[in-house]
Amino acid sequence: MNIQQIAPNEIDFYLDGLVETLQQTVAGDGAVGFVMPLSQEDAAAFWLSNIKSALLSGDRIMFVAVEEGRLAGTGQLIVRMPNNQPHRVEISKLMVHPAFRRRGVARQIMSALEGLAVKLGRTLITLDTRTGDSAEPLYASLGYKTAGIIPNYAKNAVGDDFHATTYMYKQI
Repeated sequence: MNIQQIAPNEIDFYLDGLVETLQQTVAGDGAVGFVMPLSQEDAAAFWLSNIKSALLSGDRIMFVAVEEGRLAGTGQLIVRMPNNQPHRVEISKLMVHPAFRRRGVARQIMSALEGLAVKLGRTLITLDTRTGDSAEPLYASLGYKTAGIIPNYAKNAVGDDFHATTYMYKQI
């Protein structure tokens, strides 16, 4: 497994895998900010417009996991914070392609994101996750503590129900 930080222009190289991972995550009811149906065009636009511009501006830093020549997962670190929060970063859009789940990919991406946060001199990492999702125990096992739960926070990717979101943090 190769975990690497990518430059903004490298999104184009990984685009097919990023689109597929996002679409598969959403189709599996993953809570990553989208609802079904998610077209290939909309998924590609997300990576090429939103994320690429955030990488270009320095607001975010993105890592990918590559295994067997395929994109296995991705995660981002939001580094641009309000000026009263220079000590904090936020984990965002951690996704593992379904074909690579249960192999420690998310844990390895989290390790890379946390390592970068330390290198940047940050002392607090925050994130949010759907309450009760499989990612919640992963984050807890990595030392993240629950700050609180907001009920009916977002719509599920599949169906019309809403889910609660758990906010978590880790001091490093």
